[in-house]
Amino acid sequence: MDIDSYEHGVPSWVDLGTADLAAARAFYSALFGWEIEEGPPEAGGYSIAHLRGRAVAGLGPQQNPGPPYWSAYVNVDDADKAAALVKENGGTLFMEPFDVMDVGRMAVFADTVGAVLSVWQPKAHAGALVVNEPGAFSWCELITDDLDKPKAFYAAVFGWRPESYGPPDGVGGYTEFKLGDRSVAGMMLKNDNMPAEMPNNWGVYFNVAGTDEAVARVKELGGSVLAPPMDIEPGRLAVVADPTGAAFNILTMKEAAS
Repeated sequence: MDIDSYEHGVPSWVDLGTADLAAARAFYSALFGWEIEEGPPEAGGYSIAHLRGRAVAGLGPQQNPGPPYWSAYVNVDDADKAAALVKENGGTLFMEPFDVMDVGRMAVFADTVGAVLSVWQPKAHAGALVVNEPGAFSWCELITDDLDKPKAFYAAVFGWRPESYGPPDGVGGYTEFKLGDRSVAGMMLKNDNMPAEMPNNWGVYFNVAGTDEAVARVKELGGSVLAPPMDIEPGRLAVVADPTGAAFNILTMKEAAS
């Protein structure tokens, strides 16, 4: 699905921070069919991935120690106001608002459970111009050991309304964050099947035409499977990692598989 602009409070972009850009470009190009262009010298190696000639994700040099990671960005009307709300409501700013050349203004923060997220005030770069189709970003989700703190925090910062289903404090429960009637992100409790050392985090999802086939391709390309294909309410899900260790989710929606 093509999209040209985003409302305030809607996740609009994802990018990868990695220590091996060449390996990441090769892997994601082969897996998702991305065409990846390296940015200008002033971009510091940051690359934009395209699908059907439209921007879908970014890949850049890793800025922090530890494993490589995918990051999500939420579109905002004013990055400075969003950053102020983060601080007022108990979050921690890691990067104060700053301009990214002429393409936008951003800030990076941790929420009240320590999960990291970014805000994006668009200028020349609106965000992902293709979503919710094979090879494109489709969802972001908070994995947390505390459901109540994020509900209050994101309601105050972005105006997200939490709507929860299933067991409120157990396996199988799920929370959707909504703007009006539109679901924009998800949240679930960390469970015993997840690594004990895994911190609270925001994960990203990419749509694929067939989850099992995509998992096989991940392995062929040198990636790994963190959680094998499983059926969930929206479709068929797997959790995988690229050859450098960056984890992400792949999902085939039920209507696409039928």
